[in-house]
Amino acid sequence: MASTIEAPHDRALASSPNGSALPLAHASTESQIKQTTRDPKATPEGQILTGRQEHYLKRELISQQVKYEIAELSSPTALQRFGAPFRSEYGEVAPIDSELPILRYIFVHHVRNFPFLDQAREKEFWQDKLQIFLESFANKHVSSSEDRLEETKRRKLALKAEKLVELMMVSGIPTASGYEERIRFSELEVVDRGANDQGLLVNMPEGNTINGWDINVAAVRTTSVKRNIRYHTHAEFILRIKRADQPQIYIGRRYGDFQKLHKRLHTELPGKVLPPLPRKNKTSTTSSFLSAGGDDDASSISSVSTQGTAQTEMTEPYRGLLGHRRAPSQTPSLSGSPRASGEFNHEPVRLYRENQRVSLRAFLRTVLQNPQIAGSKAMVGFLTSNPITLNEEEKGDMERRKAMDEKRIEDQQKFYEIARQRAKELDVYMEKFRRDVVERNGLTSLFKEIREKDKIDDLSLEYKKFAEWLRIEVAATVYHLFLAEDNSPELFAQAKRIHSLIPYTILKNVIRIANPAAVMSGVLDLFMAQPFGSRSLLQRIFSMTLNDGIKIFQKAIDALTTKIEDPVLCDKIHRFVNAEEEKKNIIRNEALIEDVDLIVAILRSELLEPELSPEQIGKVFNAFVAWNSAVDNVDDEMKSGAQLFSRLKQLLKLYTRQRDKAMMLSIVEEPVTIQLFRDLFTIFYEPLIRVYKSANVYSSVTDWAVFADDMFQVVEKAQRQDVAADPNQTVQSFIDLCQRHEHNFYKFVHEVHIHDNGLFDQLMGWIEGILDFLRNGPKGGKLDINALVRGAMDVKQIDKDEVLREADALVKWQEARKKWHQDKTRQKMAADGTAQVETAPGANRIRGSDFGLDEMDLQELDFVDDDEMSSDENSADDELDPIAAERKRRTKKQDHLRRTAGEPLKPLVREVHKLQPSFLAMLRMVLAD
Repeated sequence: MASTIEAPHDRALASSPNGSALPLAHASTESQIKQTTRDPKATPEGQILTGRQEHYLKRELISQQVKYEIAELSSPTALQRFGAPFRSEYGEVAPIDSELPILRYIFVHHVRNFPFLDQAREKEFWQDKLQIFLESFANKHVSSSEDRLEETKRRKLALKAEKLVELMMVSGIPTASGYEERIRFSELEVVDRGANDQGLLVNMPEGNTINGWDINVAAVRTTSVKRNIRYHTHAEFILRIKRADQPQIYIGRRYGDFQKLHKRLHTELPGKVLPPLPRKNKTSTTSSFLSAGGDDDASSISSVSTQGTAQTEMTEPYRGLLGHRRAPSQTPSLSGSPRASGEFNHEPVRLYRENQRVSLRAFLRTVLQNPQIAGSKAMVGFLTSNPITLNEEEKGDMERRKAMDEKRIEDQQKFYEIARQRAKELDVYMEKFRRDVVERNGLTSLFKEIREKDKIDDLSLEYKKFAEWLRIEVAATVYHLFLAEDNSPELFAQAKRIHSLIPYTILKNVIRIANPAAVMSGVLDLFMAQPFGSRSLLQRIFSMTLNDGIKIFQKAIDALTTKIEDPVLCDKIHRFVNAEEEKKNIIRNEALIEDVDLIVAILRSELLEPELSPEQIGKVFNAFVAWNSAVDNVDDEMKSGAQLFSRLKQLLKLYTRQRDKAMMLSIVEEPVTIQLFRDLFTIFYEPLIRVYKSANVYSSVTDWAVFADDMFQVVEKAQRQDVAADPNQTVQSFIDLCQRHEHNFYKFVHEVHIHDNGLFDQLMGWIEGILDFLRNGPKGGKLDINALVRGAMDVKQIDKDEVLREADALVKWQEARKKWHQDKTRQKMAADGTAQVETAPGANRIRGSDFGLDEMDLQELDFVDDDEMSSDENSADDELDPIAAERKRRTKKQDHLRRTAGEPLKPLVREVHKLQPSFLAMLRMVLAD
């Protein structure tokens, strides 16, 4: 075994596989400084690998080890191989002998010593409860993605955990040479700048193409519909639609048409999560800004038609969004009333249902972000059917609303520019604050100051300046949420409604008088008590729910077996679901190797009884061929022949889910489950309740209510202000809002901190322990990849030239992969305008590199597409015809292949993996502290 440790300031020694000591060249400080100017492709003196080869070899070896350890977590014996505090059949497992050194290190240093858990007893909690529970769960072998014929949520979470652990280890464990180097692209800065430049594109009336659609709710008109005797007037929203290589069209849609679209999308795409449709909003908007343009006679297309309702509408409490500043709430008569003298030279222009227009535009642009929705029949029909021709009045209304859209964006730019300028004045102080925070014990020092100082004014200068910067940042966030976006009126109205419904006084007194710890303890006793060893109430509730689910599955299974009309086939599938895991794995591997459906592999397997007759095997194969043809060709004739196979696949899914529920039921009924739940409650909940009671948290309920009232008043005042108002005043009004209430927030944090019994100090110490690992690596030393390669070469374990060739291939692959994702991101931003709205400077002042995380490594977490992270587990799919469900699954797979077309493929690596045993020995020594 080759193993090497290089501790700081020590000469490293590598033990070769034959036991001899190998002296290693130690890079001098001068050579480490010179590495920034040397050729990245040149091999440093005394080394075998270049800096990039060293880094990406380390990354590949760590990645393989992480994949192995994450996969091993599903093994019933995984915890026994962790070492302390878990028991093992083989006695105490020393850190140097652990088969899972990475997960053991994370557990010992960052899980077990987490505040709360550090008080848990080794035998009573870790061994007798948690270990027994997890081993019991692993032994149940709950179904995998292959069994469920879908990507399960557990699989998705495992992939994400794998990426995070790999990032932590790659960033945290340094190499001994000092020459380690990553690929860097200066072009990434261009991408970031482009994001800021295009951040406001999402609210532009034109030029925002989303999945091939450039749409804008451009105007509003009124239509009259005869019902029985009388005519009824309705608002109709005029949409401008532009598609690539097609002429621009206009369509008219009422609010009810949007409701029908929402329902049709649910029907066509069952299970797809859709944003809620904005509430119906009949309020109108007025502006003296537009009247200055000379069009005084008509306020809107709809103004004449709605004179009778204008006054009623303007008494509504919410006036929507018009450049984030509103004209005075009193609306003059629209039937020729005399102009006001003095303040205005023109009547304010009235824009009928302006708030509804921008909120519906936000809704449409949000749903169009999903390519599947953008291409659906319901959406295409909604956006293309029954085009209209605009008259002159409607064109004029469209121009006025376009001017208001442009004014909104101009106001946003002014707001952010002013906020940026004010935050920029704090640059010097923010840089000092950043250094204080990222240095050793920086977070502890910050909270120590909060504990000792009663007021913000008593803080040291850099912390006061940080509070000032935070004030600007919160002000910009409130502005963005409630004023800057198309859906801001809807969000503001919803927040205000919720605020009005909360009984703050009653809530405060309940919290003040009640003893939550005693209440929760009594509730736990009620639900978890096990009189005379019988099942607890909580267990009975879970059992009843799970049993109901099992019975529902059984009814579906009975109905399906009747349709299949072959008890032998059904019985064999049932035996597979309940077979030992070893048999299942053999059958799964056969299906994978021979590229046949799992159903085929199950039914023809000789490992399961009963054995099928040749006629039955032929019947299954014919059904499989018909199934594939029906899925691919949408042929009704083939579809009828494929019914048998589709029902067999559905039966496998139902049996699997039924077994999962049965396994969960057995876990719930085990006594250790209830005991573990009670212990976790005691460990986490009770310390927080003690802090909550001693810090008088109830008083903060009133403070929050007062802040919410004040915030709503400031937003409404900004809505009513005319667009000619000074943007500096708008910025200052939101900053003043935060300043009026910041002392209450600080008082809350201060009171909690001084009564926390050291809880915050422990939490900060835990966070700083993780940061220390990322910045400085483990105390056990560094990985010497050069010594690892040299030792393997000496014993003829590897071919040096082949290892260097594979290392170069890995470097080129990583470079091409990063470039591909970078280009993909740039193209997406340019095509869709999906970049985030820029915020005040300082928000990105603290960087990942400050905490030991390389920015390039962090970006790789984004390489996992959002669509890939969504699970295929969807109960709505169960309602689909099995062939339609399979067709949908294949379509999603093809869509994924289309989106990843051109992505560089990882090169085949064999020789490098021969280093894995020696690397594992070295890794154990480095992580053994």
